[in-house]
Amino acid sequence: MTDWQGRPIMQNTIKSILTVSLMSYCFTLYAQSPSSPPPNSYLPVVITQDFQTIVNNMTSAKPGIEQRQNNLLNTRYDLSNRPVQGVTMSRGKPIQGGVRVKLPTGTTWDSLAQMTPEQIKEKNLFPQGFLPLPHPNQAEGGMLFPKFEINELVKQEQRDLTRFDLDFDIPDHFLPEFPAPIYLTTRPDLGDVTKGRVVTLMNYFEIFNGILNPKQLEGLRLLLTPFPQQQFNQTNDRRTIKASRGVACLDCHTNGHTNGATHLVGDIRPQEFRHRIDTPTLRGVNIQRLFGSQRALKNVEDFTEFEQRAAYFDGDPVIATKKGVNILERGSQVQFMAEFQELLDFPPAPKLDLYGKLDPAKATQQELRGQQIFFGKGQCSSCHTPPYYTDNTMHNLQAERFYKFQKINGIMAAADGPIKTFPLRGIKDSPPYFHDGRLLTLEDTVEYFNLILQLKLTQQEKDDLVAFLRAL
Repeated sequence: MTDWQGRPIMQNTIKSILTVSLMSYCFTLYAQSPSSPPPNSYLPVVITQDFQTIVNNMTSAKPGIEQRQNNLLNTRYDLSNRPVQGVTMSRGKPIQGGVRVKLPTGTTWDSLAQMTPEQIKEKNLFPQGFLPLPHPNQAEGGMLFPKFEINELVKQEQRDLTRFDLDFDIPDHFLPEFPAPIYLTTRPDLGDVTKGRVVTLMNYFEIFNGILNPKQLEGLRLLLTPFPQQQFNQTNDRRTIKASRGVACLDCHTNGHTNGATHLVGDIRPQEFRHRIDTPTLRGVNIQRLFGSQRALKNVEDFTEFEQRAAYFDGDPVIATKKGVNILERGSQVQFMAEFQELLDFPPAPKLDLYGKLDPAKATQQELRGQQIFFGKGQCSSCHTPPYYTDNTMHNLQAERFYKFQKINGIMAAADGPIKTFPLRGIKDSPPYFHDGRLLTLEDTVEYFNLILQLKLTQQEKDDLVAFLRAL
C-alpha cells in the first residue's frame, strides 16, 4: 500500500516518527542550554503539574534546600544566643550583642580597616556576612514567616501561613520582640495600647474602639484582612497544603511594627538579582517620603495600593488577576488604611530631648561619647539627621568596591544600588539590620559602615556608638 505520492506508508510513518523525535530532542537541548530560555519578566500562568506532584517534589527537596541555607548562615555568623546584659527592647526582650559576622581566616577588623577596597577585593577578604543575604530558597522566593507568627494566627484565626516547601531561617533570638507594642501619635498617654496582645481581626475592635475614629478603625480592619498572595491563595499555584485565604498587611508588620518576615523585592528581574527584603517597621511612616523597594512611591497611600495590586504577586499583575487581585478604592479604603499607618509612633526614648539629641542629665558618659562619634568622625548624621534620624532620601554605598560579583545560594552578589535612609529612632527594636537583614546586631552594623565608609574607628569608639544607637 502506498500514499498519494506513491511512497510506502510504513516508510512514511517511520520517517515522521523520526522527524518528530529529532525535533523533540533538539527542543530539549535548547531548553537545557545555559543560554536559554532567555530572561523572562513573566511568571508561568498555566501550571502543568498537578498539585499533589508539586507538593511531593517540593517537600522532598525541602531538607536539602534548608540545609544549604543553614550551612551558609553558620559559615557567615555566630548564631549563638548571647544577649546584652541590662539592655532590652521596649517590652523586655533581650537584645543580642557582639559582632556576629565571622572574619576571613587570619584577619582582624583592624587589619581590614587599614586596607583599601581594591586590596580587600583582590584578596577576597570581604567578610561573607557583609555580602547580600539570599532568600532561604532564592529560586522560589515568596513570603516566609517566623513560627511564632504562624502559631498565633492559627490560634486566633485558624489561618495557617505554614509553607510546605520552606521554613524561616533566622533564629528567633535575632528577631524583633513578639508581640511588639503599639504607640500612637494621637494618644501618647496610653503607652502600649495593645497591653501585650497581638492585634488581629478577632480582637482589633475590642482593643481600639474608643481610641480610633471610625475611618481609622476601618483602615485597621482592612490592614488585618487577608487577601490572596503569590504563595497563599486558592489556586494550585500556591505553597500551602490547604487553599489559603491569603495574607494581611499586618501579618508581616505585626502590631504595625515588624516580626522579621522575609520576601523578595518585586521590581527586579531576573530572579537571581532580586534582593531579599527584611520587613521594615511601620513606625514613623508619617515622617517618611519614600516607599517600596524601588523607592518610586512617594506616599504611604501609593504604597498601600501598589501592594494590593501587584507586589503581593511579585510585581506581576497577570498572576494577580489569576490568583485574586484586590483592587482597593483610593478615596476611602486606601486612605483609611494609610491614616491608621500614619498614627504609628516610635517607642519612647526617655533620654532624648526635644531636638532628638541626648539630654546630658539623663545619658551615660558612654552614650554621650557615642553621640559625638555619630555627629563627628562616624559621619552617621550625613544621612541620619535628627530628630528622626533620616534624611528621607537614598544613598548608594557602592559596597561592590570590596568584592567580586559572585552567586551565593542562588542570589547574585552584584551591586545593591541606592538604598533608602531608614529612620534610626527605636532601632534597637528592629533587628536584623540592613535592607535584607544581613546584619544581625548593631555591632555588626557599626563594623559594616566602619569598613564601607573607611572610618577607622577604634574599638572604644565603636562601643560608644552602639551605646548611643541603643538610646535612640
